[in-house]
Amino acid sequence: MLVDAFSRRFTYLRLSITESCNFRCTYCLPDGNDCNSRSGEITLPEIKRLVTAFAKLGTKKVRITGGEPALRKDLCEIIATCKAVPGIEKVALTTNGYRLKRDAEALKAAGLDAINVSIDSLDAATFHLVTGQDKLAEILEGIEYAQAVGIKQVKINTVLLRQHNALALPDFQQFVKDRPVSLRFIELMRTNDNTAFYQKQHLSGSSIQQTLLEQGWQLQAKGISDGPALEYSHADYQGKIGLIMPYSKDFCADCNRLRVSSQAKLFLCLFTEQHQNLRHLLASDDPEPVMQFLQAAILTKAETHYLLDDNSGSTRHLAMIGG
Repeated sequence: MLVDAFSRRFTYLRLSITESCNFRCTYCLPDGNDCNSRSGEITLPEIKRLVTAFAKLGTKKVRITGGEPALRKDLCEIIATCKAVPGIEKVALTTNGYRLKRDAEALKAAGLDAINVSIDSLDAATFHLVTGQDKLAEILEGIEYAQAVGIKQVKINTVLLRQHNALALPDFQQFVKDRPVSLRFIELMRTNDNTAFYQKQHLSGSSIQQTLLEQGWQLQAKGISDGPALEYSHADYQGKIGLIMPYSKDFCADCNRLRVSSQAKLFLCLFTEQHQNLRHLLASDDPEPVMQFLQAAILTKAETHYLLDDNSGSTRHLAMIGG
């Protein structure tokens, strides 16, 4: 099993398959990608070998991230490959949703169990301002279609931005009232390229958390392979509301996830200083070298990230590893 020096068990792999993205979100890639961001992307055979090694060490869930994963033409093959690995129980996808209406049926057929779609505002003009794309209506239609074709779990990711959605909680609550989706507010995190933006836009999720509790929302228990969100439900709502607050006390205490980038580099933490190259170990079908590498690496994982010390490691931007 993958257990670190602080007795945390790692059952969840977040696998980025590209740094490229066709959106220009203000908090991530406001100037777009550099021209070389797609060179050397992890290949399908490498993904199979990587996920096999992780599964043999107890990984149960794989989340495919980016960048924007739908820019990979072999996305469905990647999903099917991950789902076919013995021991992998759940394959999820994080996407901006721009192709969801067109691809949902194929994603479901490939074996996709869950999908997270990034929507930072339910107001079309604000959505356009934040993302650089006027596609809110199309993405919302895609979410409905994904549910219609039977994708089991649909979630929406909303980055908290002081100037754009600080007062939008009632709108988001109304959205989930009659929809079986989970909407998660994610605190903006400081990376190496967004310090000024972070200082201007960062908004703590604690005020939303307090409002939810005052309104009778109840905290739900986490599953062993669930992510970091604190998820709340309410008897009057079909959907749920979650909070991801990386600046909160003890956020890292129940960490259960590791990350591998589209360049086949291991990230022990989203904000680590060092990224350990796995590519030379993925040339062979033998999983043992990868397993040994992971078991040694996990023992060097720090107890916490150092965001509260204004240290974001060497993470250039969130598209680099998918958040």
